[in-house]
Amino acid sequence: MRRTLSALALTLTLAFGLAACAPSAEPVAVDESTVLLDVRTPGEFTSGHLEGAVNIDVQSSDFDAQVSLLDPEAPYVVYCRTGNRSGQAIARMEALGFTDLTNGGSVQSASTATGVAIVTD
Repeated sequence: MRRTLSALALTLTLAFGLAACAPSAEPVAVDESTVLLDVRTPGEFTSGHLEGAVNIDVQSSDFDAQVSLLDPEAPYVVYCRTGNRSGQAIARMEALGFTDLTNGGSVQSASTATGVAIVTD
C-alpha cells in the first residue's frame, strides 16, 4: 500500500510538473520585446526557424551560461522540434530567474501561435 501511494504521488508530481511546461495551444502575442528562442541544434535551426529567432542549443554544455547573458525580464517564446526540449529549457531558465516564458512547442506550432514566419538561412 505504501509503495502504491508513493508511486501515485510521484506520478501526479510528474504529470503536473510536465503540464506546466506543456506547449501553448493558444495564440501567443509577440511584440518587439519578445525573444523567440529556438533551443534546437544549429543544424536544425538552419533547416528552418522563426524569423528573428535566437538559437541556443539546450543540449550544449554552455546553455546556462549563454542564457544567463539574456534579459531575464523579457518575454520569451521557447520552441524546439516537438516541445520536449523547450520544456527542459524553460525549467532551466526558470531556475536562472526567468519568469515570462511560453513553451511554443514545435517550430511549426510556434509559428502558428505567434504568426511569425518560418525562414531558412
